[in-house]
Amino acid sequence: MLGLLLLALAGGPGIVRVGSPAHPTLATAVAAARAGDTVVVPAGTYREPTLILDRPVTLLGEPGAVLDGEGRRGLLVVRGPAVTVRGLTFRNTGTSYQEDRAAVLLDGAARCTLDANRFEQTFFAIYLSRTVACTVTDNRIVGTPTAEAATGNAIHSWGSRDLVVRGNRMSGHRDGLYFEFTTHATVVDNLSTGNLRYGLHFMYADSSAYVGNRFLANGSGVAVMYSHHVTMRGNHFSRNRGPTAHGLLLKDITDVTLAGNTFDGNSTGVLADGANRLVATDNSFQANGWAIRLLASSADSRFSGNRFRGNSFDVTVNGRQAAARFDGNWWDAYRGWDLDRDGTGDVPHHPVRLFALLVERAPAAMLLQRSLFVRLVDAAERTVPLLTPDAIVDRHPQMTASAGRAP
Repeated sequence: MLGLLLLALAGGPGIVRVGSPAHPTLATAVAAARAGDTVVVPAGTYREPTLILDRPVTLLGEPGAVLDGEGRRGLLVVRGPAVTVRGLTFRNTGTSYQEDRAAVLLDGAARCTLDANRFEQTFFAIYLSRTVACTVTDNRIVGTPTAEAATGNAIHSWGSRDLVVRGNRMSGHRDGLYFEFTTHATVVDNLSTGNLRYGLHFMYADSSAYVGNRFLANGSGVAVMYSHHVTMRGNHFSRNRGPTAHGLLLKDITDVTLAGNTFDGNSTGVLADGANRLVATDNSFQANGWAIRLLASSADSRFSGNRFRGNSFDVTVNGRQAAARFDGNWWDAYRGWDLDRDGTGDVPHHPVRLFALLVERAPAAMLLQRSLFVRLVDAAERTVPLLTPDAIVDRHPQMTASAGRAP
């Protein structure tokens, strides 16, 4: 970034500076730029028609450079390869109910970079359509949440592949990140907070990895739908609360790995509906309403080395038949013993409370949660399990939270 600014100030070859006598407007500067040139945008507010970049150039904003859509239009369309857009503020696209209006639209672009830009009061901030090997890094996206229909997504991708999204901060949109038919994506170290619907929402988005992201206080945290071969590692799902809110929804997916994630203070930590071959290891579930809700439509799931602390319900199911295996987890509700002191409980742990089953069938029963009657019922079921699912049992519960066993 510093090198580009020094080059811009020097006015060397390949530099087209907006506001010079030859290029008085941003539009004329972009039109004059040749492949490989850098268009430098000085501080100021630019209210010009939508720009189109169809060749490999760099659009570089100096501090205070603002593109303003005046509430009527998108600001930039990128159709060429190897375009870089850095250091600009995009503002005020207005709301549209007829088009997917975006501050920056990448349409069929390849190997493009959007880096260190700021987006304010946009409908869609960044919209990637049929892109290949593009990178979106360190952008700040701030919306004004009103209603879902009145705002788009902060970063939206459709039909793209080999996308890298890293280090962005986004809030105040419908979804923070939305991917559809987007494959081989890498999403790392982003913060998505205060969005109306989901922090991250993706469908038909296979073979992707989501690592080290934070999804905080959204309508719901993350929805993963109709996808295969997804890895979610080291993410933080926190304070996603509401009657139907969850940290992570897994809907009709196959081959998902959850490792080293934290689910903290959500109404539901993980809701698995049609999740097949789910492997969850070394995750932390703390202070959630429901840590894990497993519906009967899910099959062949494995939970090992996870930690459950302070949840109202650690695990609940919607039937006695549940195809999931729990082994080597730590549970703060475990009341067994370890006479041989090998770190593993000597008696199995049944994590599904009888009261959890009652609440699944009659939600109004939640009013009795702290009653003496419920405590007595749960104690009786722990002593002689009769109604809770036989398959949901941890036969090797760990005695300390640091001793979880991965498979």
